[in-house]
Amino acid sequence: MNVEISSLSVRYDVGLVLDEVSLTVPAGSWLGVIGPNGAGKSTLLRAIGRLVPYQGSITFDGKDTRSLDRRSLAQTVAYVAQNPVFPVGMNVFDFVLLGRTPYISHFGTESASDLEIIHEVLTTLDLLDLTRRRVTELSGGEAQRVALARALAQQAPLVLLDEPTAALDIGHQQDVLDLIDDMRRTQQLTVISTMHDLTLVGQFAESLVLLSDGVVAAEGSANDVLTAGTIREHYGANVRILQDDSGHPVVVPWRSKDPSETGS
Repeated sequence: MNVEISSLSVRYDVGLVLDEVSLTVPAGSWLGVIGPNGAGKSTLLRAIGRLVPYQGSITFDGKDTRSLDRRSLAQTVAYVAQNPVFPVGMNVFDFVLLGRTPYISHFGTESASDLEIIHEVLTTLDLLDLTRRRVTELSGGEAQRVALARALAQQAPLVLLDEPTAALDIGHQQDVLDLIDDMRRTQQLTVISTMHDLTLVGQFAESLVLLSDGVVAAEGSANDVLTAGTIREHYGANVRILQDDSGHPVVVPWRSKDPSETGS
């Protein structure tokens, strides 16, 4: 699904959060959204998912998102929030099953196909042993995987991920990102994700956009965007950029002062 964003602006009580943002995300690609805290990254995802009011235009395959009813929107966009809200008393299986709601009629029940999809997602994300656990009793990493499972169960062509690996250990980070990338390639999903880990996002996203103070400060390939000068300018951080064996940038924090020089 091709996503076209034109002159997107979002204003909260605190002021303008996104200012005339324009982006094109080709169908089947992965766009990584980076930037310092408060840059507008999460707001961008929420606007694309029509979760906040906005000015400007957002289209999916040329169709304005405002023209989609709630069911059609839920069949088109899957969204995983940075801090998902879980219903009290609901178990993991029933929560993930909510991802099939857009395909079940108002008075209908889930089909054998729906249950098969849920089982496949739970298996892939290593959640089968947790199906009867209450969602409010999960660890941070478990909860993050469960939220992702619900989104993947929607089988929507556009997936929005707000810091999908924030609560995961390094092993599960790699597993989840590999899974998302595999599903993107095999199912031709379009993925837009925010991530703080610049090395990880550079390894998985096909292109990056750097937001700073609500505007697009840089965009392009990981090697184009993840430069020491750009990171210093917008993050206020000193880093060195190395490269892994595949040519992806590796962002390494670098101390600006040697402790021995300060006598510490």
